[in-house]
Amino acid sequence: MIRLVFIVIRFFFEIPSIFHRIHKQLKNKDQISVAERIDTMRKILRKAVKRANVDLKVYGVENLPEEGGFLITPNHQGMFDIVALFYAINRPFKIVYKKELRKIKIVADALDSMDYLAIDRQNLRQSIQVIRQVKKELAEGMPWVIFPEGTRSKNGNQLLEFKGGSFKSAMDAKVPVVPVANINCYEVLDRNTLKKVHCQIHFLKPISYDEYKDMNSEELAMHVKKLIERCIEEHA
Repeated sequence: MIRLVFIVIRFFFEIPSIFHRIHKQLKNKDQISVAERIDTMRKILRKAVKRANVDLKVYGVENLPEEGGFLITPNHQGMFDIVALFYAINRPFKIVYKKELRKIKIVADALDSMDYLAIDRQNLRQSIQVIRQVKKELAEGMPWVIFPEGTRSKNGNQLLEFKGGSFKSAMDAKVPVVPVANINCYEVLDRNTLKKVHCQIHFLKPISYDEYKDMNSEELAMHVKKLIERCIEEHA
């Protein structure tokens, strides 16, 4: 928490400008491309990494397909995971996030400005609608991020269960799945210190549709989880 306060202080004089840009994009979404709206947030969050005294190492960006849609499936260690993705990925992408994040208005506005989708796991009909929309956009060429654990792990680099439903949109759209290993990213906001934190994000090789087409969603979830666990064991 102390690092979050530190970041806010370092952005203090820019906060009005940031709020203005977010609200302008939200109000004029039809006139500003989604790529431009996402790029605005990328620039802000990349500044945040530099000002937060975080040493974020990025590996495997070359594994990301240069064209077409694909599903990015990271393990979830906290809010910094999203910042790390923006720091590492240059092309536009969207994120499915849990509805609880909408309780913070500026966060909700920022997410809405990028056409990101909130999912309510207690509402089956709404969840199905989200998955269908993600499938449609994956097929149209937009990369999406879904955290298969559904919530953050509170045990550091130990993973929770990966839910098979998280992969259905990719399976239906027949697009590649890119496993992503976040390592020590939880330390950025969980450690009550301003000392430099060292963390990593690893983009693993994509799993093509031909590789997973004979798996069901639970089998694919287990396979992806094992790949991420192996990466964490090798590099943590």
